[in-house]
Amino acid sequence: MTMRTSDRRSDPWYFARVTDDLVARARAAISRGDVLLAYDEATSAVEADPDHLEARFVAALALARSGAVERAGAAAAELLERLSSAADASVSLREDAAALVARLAKDEALATSGSDRLERLRRAADLYEAAARQFGRFFTCINAATLRLLAGDVERARQLARAASDLVATDRASGSTDDYWLEATAAEAALIVGDLDEVRRTLAIAAEIAGEDYAAVAVTRRQLRLVCEATGAEPDVLDVLAPPLVLHYSGHLIDERNGPGRFPPNLEGSVEHEIRAFVTAHHVGFAYGSLASGADILAAEALLEAGIRLEIVLPFDTDEFEQVSVAPAGAGWLERFRSCLARASSVVHASDSSFMHDDGMFGYAARIAMGHALNRAAFLDAPAAQLAIWDGDPTPGAAGTGHDIAMWRATGHPTHIISLPASPTRSHTTSTTRSATNREIGTIVFTDLHGFSRLRDEQFSTYVGKVLSALGAVIDEHSDAVRWVNTWGDAIAAVFSDVTAAADCALGFHEALARVDLEAIGLPPDLDLRIGAHAGPVMAIVDPVSHKPTYWGRELTRAARIEPRTPEGEVYVTDAFAALLALKPGSPFATEYVGRVTTAKDFETIPMYRLRRRSPRSARESS
Repeated sequence: MTMRTSDRRSDPWYFARVTDDLVARARAAISRGDVLLAYDEATSAVEADPDHLEARFVAALALARSGAVERAGAAAAELLERLSSAADASVSLREDAAALVARLAKDEALATSGSDRLERLRRAADLYEAAARQFGRFFTCINAATLRLLAGDVERARQLARAASDLVATDRASGSTDDYWLEATAAEAALIVGDLDEVRRTLAIAAEIAGEDYAAVAVTRRQLRLVCEATGAEPDVLDVLAPPLVLHYSGHLIDERNGPGRFPPNLEGSVEHEIRAFVTAHHVGFAYGSLASGADILAAEALLEAGIRLEIVLPFDTDEFEQVSVAPAGAGWLERFRSCLARASSVVHASDSSFMHDDGMFGYAARIAMGHALNRAAFLDAPAAQLAIWDGDPTPGAAGTGHDIAMWRATGHPTHIISLPASPTRSHTTSTTRSATNREIGTIVFTDLHGFSRLRDEQFSTYVGKVLSALGAVIDEHSDAVRWVNTWGDAIAAVFSDVTAAADCALGFHEALARVDLEAIGLPPDLDLRIGAHAGPVMAIVDPVSHKPTYWGRELTRAARIEPRTPEGEVYVTDAFAALLALKPGSPFATEYVGRVTTAKDFETIPMYRLRRRSPRSARESS
C-alpha cells in the first residue's frame, strides 16, 4: 500500500530521514563554502526537529564560518546545554561542540589587539586543551598547540604538536584514510616543530583529498599562515593549498550588424578563443556576471564547459532581459542564453521592477555581481579578479563595461582585459534613453522605535528633546550623503547616496540611543530601535499632496518590510546592501548572514544579514 503524503509526514522514520537529508545538505554546502545555504538547511532541520543536535551544531558552525561570532556563541552555548542532558549524543558530536566553543574563543582572541590579546589566546588554548584531555582527539590538541605558540609559549606548543602527531599516527594505524583534517593536522604539527619537508608532503596529500572543499582549505590556510608568522617560516610552504580564483566577468554586447561597433560579430571567434585561454590558464572556482548577448554569453559558455560554478545576476525580469539584451542579436543568441541560464548554479534578479529604459539598472546589477564575488572571495580566503572584454573607451554613465572596470579597479583587485578595437565612428550614446521616472540607485534605511506607543503626552517633550534630537544629530553628521529623510515620531526613513554613510548612520542610531539614560529622564527603559536597510533603485518625485520632494519605489517598500522583522538593537540588511558594501575598500563595516527571513506582511523571503562595525568606535566617536 502506498503511504499518503500526510501519513509520511507523521511517520517517524520518514521524518528522521528528511531531517538527516537536510543536515547532509547543510554539511555539503559548508564544504562548498556556501554558508548561507548551509545555515538555511540546518535551521530548517532544527525547525523540523528541535532535538536534532547535529543540526544545531551545523547551524552554529555555519554562523561561525560566516563570522557571526556572537550568534554562533549563543547557538553553541545552547547546544552544550542540550548535550549535557542527552544520553545518546555521540562522542564526536560532544567533541565538535566543545571544539566550536573553543574556536569561537580563538576567533575572539585573534580579533583582539593590545594587552588583552595574550590573555584571550591563553583562555582559548585552555579550552582546546581541556577538550583534548577529555576526548583524546588530534583536532583539539593541534589547535591548543597553535594557540600556545601565538601566546608565546613555544615549548608547550611543541609538546602539544608532538602529542597531536602521535594522535594522528594512532588514527592512521587504526585504518583512517582519506581524512583531510588528519593530513592538515599533521602538516600543522610539523610546521610548529619546524619540519618543512613533512609540511609539504602532508599538505600535498591534504590538497588532493580536499578536492573542491574550498571552505576547509581556507580554514587551514588561515591557521597555517598564523603559524608561519609566529615561527618565521616562509608562507610559500602553503602554495599547494592555493585557493581557486573568484571571477567577475563583463563585456560588450555583440553588434547587431556586420559593420564596426563595440563588438563586431566577425571578432566572436577570436574573443571566444581568448576567453577560453584565460579560463584554462587560471584556476577559477566561482564566476559572477550577467548574460547579455556577446561577451557575457561567451564567458558563461567557457566557464560552464570548464565545470566552474556560475552565478548569474540579471538586472530585471528574465523575459524582459531577453528582449532588451539578447533577442536583438538573433535567435541563435537566445538559444545560447537559455542554455547558460539553465546550467547556472544560481540566478538572481537585482530588481523585480521593469527596465523602464533605465541603463542604471545594468550598472546596479553589475555592482551586485561584483560585491557577491568579493564576499565569496573573502570567505574562501581566495583571490578575486575581473575578466573584461572591452574596447578601451570609458563611456560616461552609470553602466557599461568601462563603468564595471572602474568600479572593480577601485577595490584594488586586478582586471584582465581582452581588447576589442575602438570604433572611431561610434558616438558616446547608449542603446537606451534615461528613464523618465528619474530613478537612481539609493541606500534606504528604515527605523522603528519599539515601545513608542506606550508614551503618554507628558513624555513627548522629553522624547523629542532627548531621544529624537539625538537621532537627528546622527542624521546631521551624514548630511552630505542624505538625499531625503522623514519621520513619523517613532520611525525614521532616509535615502542615502552612499552605502557606507547609510551603514554608519544606521549603527550610529543604536549607539546614540544607548547613550541616553532613558529611565533617568522618565522614559520606558526598554525603548529600542529596529533598523532595516536595503540598496536599490528609487524614484525622486514631488509629492502632489504635500508638494515636497520625496522618494518612492518598489525598493522603499522592500526596505520598509525588513525593519519589522529585525530584532531590537540590531540592523538587518539585504544581500544587495551587503554586496554594495563589499565594493567599498577599507570599509569599517561587516555583514553576517542570519538566514532567509520572511519580511513583514509576507512580502517575500530573502537572505538577510546583520550589520556590524569591524572594530569599536573611537573614544571621540563614543563620547
